[in-house]
Amino acid sequence: MNENYNTIIAREIVTSRVFKVPRETLYRAWTTPEFLEMWWGPAGFTNTFQTYDLKPQGLWKFVMHGPDGIDYDNECEFIEVEKPSKLSWNHLSEPPFQVTVTFDEVSKDSAKVTFRMLFNTAAECETIKKYALAANEQNMEKLEALLEDIV
Repeated sequence: MNENYNTIIAREIVTSRVFKVPRETLYRAWTTPEFLEMWWGPAGFTNTFQTYDLKPQGLWKFVMHGPDGIDYDNECEFIEVEKPSKLSWNHLSEPPFQVTVTFDEVSKDSAKVTFRMLFNTAAECETIKKYALAANEQNMEKLEALLEDIV
């Protein structure tokens, strides 16, 4: 069991943050395409959603537009949708990985989101980690700014 745990840790990037909003509001920001499209991605990125079918086996297809003018096509397939506590999906585009997002109530007015990216190998994880750690924090900052506007 310990070896399996260590193997997962080597293949995983985890980002978490507490937001000063109820859990349902936080979940809604992750599951309402109009909100998600506004904050998803690192600083300077924008999105165009083509498909967002929030159900197990539903597809999420979108283009992330980088500040450098490069477009990044993304295709994901939802695995789990458990309102208001959990989302998970497979990122099918390169690089492939699985995402699990949990929403935990901290108090009636605050909630914690934990965003986990699980890669097939530790080497893939290390390659992505070089930019994903900072990018994920930027993503959370954009989410926090959106939540201040919608609450």
